[in-house]
Amino acid sequence: MSTAGPALIRVICVVYHPGPELEDFATSLESATSAPVELVFVDNGTDDTVTRHVAAAHGARVLVPGTNLGYGGGANAGAADAETPWLVVANSDLVWGPGSLDQLVDAASRHPGAGSFGPALLNLDGTVYPSARELPSLTQGAGHAVFSRVWPTNPWTLAYQQRQQVAGEERTAGWLSGACLLVRREAFEAVGGFDTSYFMFFEDLDLGERLGLAGWHNVYVPTARVTHVGGTSWRERPARMISAHHASAGLYLTRRYHRWFEWPVRVAVRAGLKAREMLELRAAR
Repeated sequence: MSTAGPALIRVICVVYHPGPELEDFATSLESATSAPVELVFVDNGTDDTVTRHVAAAHGARVLVPGTNLGYGGGANAGAADAETPWLVVANSDLVWGPGSLDQLVDAASRHPGAGSFGPALLNLDGTVYPSARELPSLTQGAGHAVFSRVWPTNPWTLAYQQRQQVAGEERTAGWLSGACLLVRREAFEAVGGFDTSYFMFFEDLDLGERLGLAGWHNVYVPTARVTHVGGTSWRERPARMISAHHASAGLYLTRRYHRWFEWPVRVAVRAGLKAREMLELRAAR
């Protein structure tokens, strides 16, 4: 990591028993920015051997909470004592494009009212993952959450996807993927960081929504490009990840539609998500 002068950016990478992808993450980060960077690994696992090896090779710091804090909780722990104006929260299975982090920081100078910035997330085949999304409406949010995996062409998912990112266009969004996120520390602290009620998944949607409610924008920056290898955690622990995803979906939707007259939505969402979870767990087995 660059150490010329005080760090401008703290990069927080939350890991859980990482593999060789962590070395790729750290190596590619070195060409992602010319700014001084602090790299912090938050290791939620029980064996930090790989994490410490990569940290030693790249001048990073390792934080070991001693328990699994989840993604948002781990990110909050990594940000707790930061003094840098910028924080980055990123998955370990990312490969940074050259200059990609500089592109995100440059965008921040064009959007002083924005609290978070997200790059174009590329799949391994070079296609762009829809990482900049609008907040779900009542029917689209519930319908997409319940049916998207078991009935991909359902009308709610199709309508929701039509509202998502336009390729190549820098724009504001309702929320940005937490797989790679540059956050203004001032904004992050103002909203209390990630909500740790979400152990994994939906913490990024919740953060984007709360930033928006607090008056900050979320900006998608497609000129910054990173490749998301994706699925490393899912492949190793599919059942746990499936259950965590459904638990967070239910928590978010029941909180979002909390008014008394929305109780039928909450009941339907909980029942639908439970049914979908059972189907996915059966398929994973």
